[in-house]
Amino acid sequence: MINYNFNIDINPDLKEKLLKLKDIIKDNKSAVIAFSGGVDSTFLATVSFQVLKEKCIAVTNFSSLMPEREFYEAKKLAKLIGIKFDSIQIEEVNNPLFTKNPVNRCYFCKKNLYEKLLQYAKENNYNSVFDGSNISDDMDYRPGQLALKELKIVSPLKMANLTKEDIRILSGFYNLPTKDKPSLACLASRIPYNDEITKDKIKIVEKSEDFLYSLGFKNTRVRLHNNIARIEIDKNQFFDIIENKDRIIDYFKKLGIVYITLDLEGYRTGSMNIF
Repeated sequence: MINYNFNIDINPDLKEKLLKLKDIIKDNKSAVIAFSGGVDSTFLATVSFQVLKEKCIAVTNFSSLMPEREFYEAKKLAKLIGIKFDSIQIEEVNNPLFTKNPVNRCYFCKKNLYEKLLQYAKENNYNSVFDGSNISDDMDYRPGQLALKELKIVSPLKMANLTKEDIRILSGFYNLPTKDKPSLACLASRIPYNDEITKDKIKIVEKSEDFLYSLGFKNTRVRLHNNIARIEIDKNQFFDIIENKDRIIDYFKKLGIVYITLDLEGYRTGSMNIF
């Protein structure tokens, strides 16, 4: 169980947002929470459990697009929070609308996922489906948001006007281990738009990132451009990756990657966006 750290001082504006969030959650009476184990969904699940107790559940979609280590971490986080946990499995790599990898790829993924979560909620007598979107998400290209709007998915964090920074601060208030966790994105985001997404490519990305993670590079992306791997890491770790270059080259080549490159701009979200 979480040992809440309510000694952290938060400003009046943030306290008001937190109270508003609790009211929004309470008004929904019961909910299925789309749970990835990231910063946003972990915070949302924590507050939802505080308000609704057994009337809410965290549900994770465990597909090839989610690193296995992240699935088991999500499961541990749900146990830590005390919230009920379940998983579903929707294999997006079987959906040709998704695997063609158009710029609105995320729309098809989110539409499919949340249709299944709505069905899950109906079958198990939950009133609503929550997602962890916040108002900072509006600053990025997120075509999946259209699917949420069409399906009338409830986004309590956004409705409470919480930013990503707000959520990190409040995660510290709740003493959550995810307060400083790097942002997550599905493994398909490592493949350039319009390049076909396949299970083999996804597996290469997952294994290569897992290897870098094991070497201590926690905030990393391996962007796969056919047989070229473009590694994004924090700039302050450039020297560290050079020191490990022989091990990285050896491992990546065993995966079938021919050229291994380091992106000099460093890690950043949305680097695959072409607009």
